[in-house]
Amino acid sequence: MKQVKFKFPSATFNCYFDADFSFLETLVPRENVILVTDENVATKYAERFMPYRTIVLKAGEEYKQQATVDHLINELIKHKADRQTFLIGVGGGVITDITGYAASVYMRGIRFAFAPTTVLAMVDACVGGKNGVDVGVYKNLVGVVKHPEFLLYDYSFLKTLPQEEWINGFAEIIKHACIKDRAMFKFLEKNTLDTFQNYPDEAAKLIRQNVEIKYGIVSRDEKETGDRKLLNFGHTLGHAIENMYLLPHGNAVSIGMVAACTLSEALKGFSSKEKKRVTAVLERYHLPVNFSFDKEKVWEVLLMDKKKTGDTMNFILLDKIGEGVIKPIPIAKLKEIFNHSL
Repeated sequence: MKQVKFKFPSATFNCYFDADFSFLETLVPRENVILVTDENVATKYAERFMPYRTIVLKAGEEYKQQATVDHLINELIKHKADRQTFLIGVGGGVITDITGYAASVYMRGIRFAFAPTTVLAMVDACVGGKNGVDVGVYKNLVGVVKHPEFLLYDYSFLKTLPQEEWINGFAEIIKHACIKDRAMFKFLEKNTLDTFQNYPDEAAKLIRQNVEIKYGIVSRDEKETGDRKLLNFGHTLGHAIENMYLLPHGNAVSIGMVAACTLSEALKGFSSKEKKRVTAVLERYHLPVNFSFDKEKVWEVLLMDKKKTGDTMNFILLDKIGEGVIKPIPIAKLKEIFNHSL
């Protein structure tokens, strides 16, 4: 096990990489813990969870809504949860988002931590302090920024991860490479998903590298006033189509990254050769690069994106692979490109 301390302006917490889930007992008294997980994880790991009080939620992005948070809070009341209670979100990004949000508002805030079980949650969703829910088709419209007290990485959870969830998670890994790490992008070009599925040490190393990339960005800009916006590469269009078309998050982000590369070509002189490399890597990891959507309906959703300010939208583009940039685009110009190039 490797313990790494991460420091943010508002909090400091530990990441326990390559840990066993049973290590949780040494971090928090068992009698204070309530696990929050979903039906899929609970079914596969019922034996691991037996010593703990456990709240099981329905699985899927469609349940990442306020109604699920209300249900979770009612379950906490049934369990007589108090200010000493420690919530542990065990699952993917939906579970970590809901757990962090509910813990932040229940009794005006109780302690919480995460044990992520998917690649997506390990490299992205549980890092950075963003917790919240969707409102209908609008992604992450309601929530809080509050960090967990620790992250527990037990890679054995990945042994039962479905193929589509490996693919889903690698969209965020490719995103990190595109905006911040050209060397990692080249490494991804030389490997395949099979490499990381068959060689756990390589997967563990890549996951930790991605956590450190995201930590490096968020620690300098916790409240997303500057460089943290880079983490939205592919997410502007991605979020607009994700819930509308019930797409897996990684698939939506992949389509959004291709669209952002097209915008980068149009506005920043991003080379077509570099765009082809991004597209090729996405396809190499079985992610979609084309998708037909209703432009008028998606545009309406896109205009509710949190990155819109007045008559401009902050879009994340690429100068080149490994160098993301924040580009304010006038809404009128963006709509022109949206209608004719995407």
